[in-house]
Amino acid sequence: MNPLLLDIPLQLETSRLILRAPKQTGDGTVVNMAIRDSFHELKIWLPLAQKIPTAEETEINLREAHIKFLKRESFRFLIFLKDTNEFIGSTSIHGINWDIPKCEIGYWINTRLSGNGYMTEAIKELVHFGISKIKFKRIEIRCESTNMKSRSIPEKLMFKLEGILRQEDLSADGRKLTDTCIYSIIS
Repeated sequence: MNPLLLDIPLQLETSRLILRAPKQTGDGTVVNMAIRDSFHELKIWLPLAQKIPTAEETEINLREAHIKFLKRESFRFLIFLKDTNEFIGSTSIHGINWDIPKCEIGYWINTRLSGNGYMTEAIKELVHFGISKIKFKRIEIRCESTNMKSRSIPEKLMFKLEGILRQEDLSADGRKLTDTCIYSIIS
């Protein structure tokens, strides 16, 4: 099956959230504001968040994500509160291997909205979508072993911790070696 033939919805919904693919234009400003709100926490964990991007850089990144979505290379979803339409974070299906098929899920949330279960709810929906709609046989979540907030999500969703790869990666700032947890769920 050619992945370009897959009908992938541009929007998913949960009881409290809307997960929407980036638009062709116009999402950069609101996403950039959330990055700014959360910069100090994101900087600890994400190599791409070592400096605050400009709104224009964020817009370019989202337009590139839109193209990758259309090409079925990855699926980024922006997360909004259903009641207020407030942007709260982002999640993506990436690292896709269509031959197996398998993927990895990544995510981040605006720090001031952390702790409300929103990201767990979003990832639960994304996992359901990946297994039932795309028919992934394996979904992974990888995170640094000391990132307890990130680790709590696959643990709550009954992913299996397959192992911890010791000194497998560099810290987000590139200054030290870190251990990587690999969680998976299979269908």
